[in-house]
Amino acid sequence: MELKIKALSPKIGREIPTPFYATPGAAAMDLHACTDTPVTIPAGGRAVIPTGIAIALPSADYVALVFARSGLGIKHGIAPANCVGVIDSDYRGEILVGLQNSGQENYTIQPGDRIAQLMLTPVIQAQISLVEELPATQRGAGGFGSTGT
Repeated sequence: MELKIKALSPKIGREIPTPFYATPGAAAMDLHACTDTPVTIPAGGRAVIPTGIAIALPSADYVALVFARSGLGIKHGIAPANCVGVIDSDYRGEILVGLQNSGQENYTIQPGDRIAQLMLTPVIQAQISLVEELPATQRGAGGFGSTGT
């Protein structure tokens, strides 16, 4: 599939890389901070970081998902504030990444830093059927912890 990327900042492709797959087996590409100055996210705080790009998915058969970078999350507590960002196929605005700092210390994002990962995946839009009863299963309505610890 082709992913069309529009540079919204003249920094893209010069100071800030256009998203790319770092290895042949990479499932996602890094998104970079497109800022003029550093942005400090206070411990327990949140910030919205621009990426300087917009994308065009080829159809409603695809979605782009924004995930945390594992190193930022594990080492510093920096992850998307909404856990996973969803970029619908018909969205054409700038990709903005809301980050939260669950760490104990302030964390500063420098211009050009890798801040998140962008993954493309197929979408299945369901046909909704409102029913009186759902088919029975062995588990039934057992919720949290019902299958063991």
